[in-house]
Amino acid sequence: DQFTSVRHKLPMLSLDNAFGGEDIEAFQERNANKLGLSILTFCCEPKLDGVAMSLLYEDGVLVRAATRGDGTMGEDITHNARTMATVPLRLQGGDYPATLEVRGEVVIPRNAFKRMNDKQAGLGESVFQNPRNAAAGSLRQLDPRITATRPLVFMAYSVGLVEGGSLPGSHSETLSYLSHIGFKTSKLTEVVEGWQAAEAVVDRILKKREQIEVDIDGVVIKVNDFEQQSLLGFVARAPRWAIARKFPAEEEVTTLLGVDFQVGRTGAITPVARLQPVFVGGVTVSNATLHNADEITRLDVRIGDQVIVRRAGDVIPQIVKALGDRRASELPGVAFPDICPDCSATLTRDLDEAAIRCDNSL
Repeated sequence: DQFTSVRHKLPMLSLDNAFGGEDIEAFQERNANKLGLSILTFCCEPKLDGVAMSLLYEDGVLVRAATRGDGTMGEDITHNARTMATVPLRLQGGDYPATLEVRGEVVIPRNAFKRMNDKQAGLGESVFQNPRNAAAGSLRQLDPRITATRPLVFMAYSVGLVEGGSLPGSHSETLSYLSHIGFKTSKLTEVVEGWQAAEAVVDRILKKREQIEVDIDGVVIKVNDFEQQSLLGFVARAPRWAIARKFPAEEEVTTLLGVDFQVGRTGAITPVARLQPVFVGGVTVSNATLHNADEITRLDVRIGDQVIVRRAGDVIPQIVKALGDRRASELPGVAFPDICPDCSATLTRDLDEAAIRCDNSL
């Protein structure tokens, strides 16, 4: 509540997600049909796993920085953005519009994140769990001197409001222009023809994911031509002309220590796996959902098993598979309770649903 709310001059929209080549093919087909074309030119760039920020320039001078917020309203963080070396206080050259909004992602490179955590640990202070959370917390410091000590990097990926001037006619050319006037942009951006070539870019970037200096969780595929973007327009809270091709969730192996049973708002009993803590997808995971009794049976998971864990959608931890071939001996199975773990009432199950529920209507 210490930050001033600001309204974005143009909304900062979300992106629809794609999880395979068939989604990209469908993305091209519906947009090509709308434009009366058979194939489209796409600009493909890494989807940075950081914090979105908008920078507003008047006559080449930074006048406001804001978080994305809910896409319509954000928070004024100008005092913190000014401390970042990769945020130009004045644009280079003189060929920029009178009003220019530059949008991008604030990230912390992996090596810099490790050095920062080593320093924190050396001072006896708590360490940060992942670069994204560290970047978000750093941008929302009330004291900009603290933000100035954090290795934040702003990488531009688009423009918003443009008045009193013009920009190139395509997204790829605009990225080159942003680099020319002082912004850091991704060197992995490619312009390709057709969805198959776009999916090939996804494969190339995925293979080098671990060598990239910052965390990424996919590839953003955009119709490159701005006039075509304008014709395609928007739907709900996302543009029709862009899609986020998400990478598969990262997976790690850990040990199942036990299973707790929780009672939800509707009385449904949910088994929750207690795990040997493991770092996966940027966070330390010690619990994962097992969903219901059917899922426990399907996985054939046992207490003490080695299990594969991933963050579904890079958010919710879940057990993918029990590694039964690693069992040194017979391990105890997971027994679903017969009575409610909270009130000892009877548990019941309707034939047409997977959930087992407490029948205590109070």
